Amino acid sequence: MSRRSGRVLDAYGAAFLLLLYAPIALILVYSFNSNVVNMMAWEGFTLDWYRSIFGLTTRLSESQIYVHSTEALLAAVRHSAIVALCASMLSTAIGTATALGLARHDFRLKRVYQGLLVLPMVMPDIVLGIALLIFFVGAGFKLGLTTIVVGHCVFLSSYVFVIVSARLAGMNTELEEASADLGAGPWTTFRRVTLPQIMPGVVGGALLAFIISLDDLVITYFIAGVDSTTLPLFIYGMLRRGIKPEINAIAILLLVFSFVVAATGLWLRSRRQ
Repeated sequence: MSRRSGRVLDAYGAAFLLLLYAPIALILVYSFNSNVVNMMAWEGFTLDWYRSIFGLTTRLSESQIYVHSTEALLAAVRHSAIVALCASMLSTAIGTATALGLARHDFRLKRVYQGLLVLPMVMPDIVLGIALLIFFVGAGFKLGLTTIVVGHCVFLSSYVFVIVSARLAGMNTELEEASADLGAGPWTTFRRVTLPQIMPGVVGGALLAFIISLDDLVITYFIAGVDSTTLPLFIYGMLRRGIKPEINAIAILLLVFSFVVAATGLWLRSRRQ
């Protein structure tokens, strides 16, 4: 039974990995397919779709090029980078401060407050997007990059709060008490004792917030203005006109960038340790 159970678990693990990574592998393969008419039928290897994204190819005809405006694509990438960077920084500061406050102080309805902080994570994106849209329009805000950043901070702060709170749960508070006994002020204790211990959680929360903000579509769709198209919105607009090889190329580039960000975070964490 033990050997049979082990084989079943191995088969289950292999099937799970196949189901998880097979679609990504297909996107990678089809991003190099030279077939213009049918993306699913392999015709030959080409890099034209990657070149066309940046306007570098001259071998494709006007009817074959799907990304007609490289400037619009680069503008969408720039908007996504600005939103992700600002939202991750603000949400990291808010989530970290909130986690520290709840970990170090007891007050009435603390559990209720913690539940309200986690609520944006479990709330359906479409509900949160509609609620944010109603709020911004009712308050008289002009939809644009600012509303996208504020909307992302609403739910990204919850992710950072959970990650930093988990880090604080296993932290030794005696070091902070020793720092206070030796005459250090609250800011010095935080900067020299608390922050270095929770830094892995802060970095992890910031990177997670950056990646989630970078590829968010549903909430951004409701609170984005006319001239604030992000990369997910740009890709969604392309998909509405059909699945073309350029979309696969853009998806692979976005995936590679996400892997680079995650690898950088792991490298920084290992150096700090």
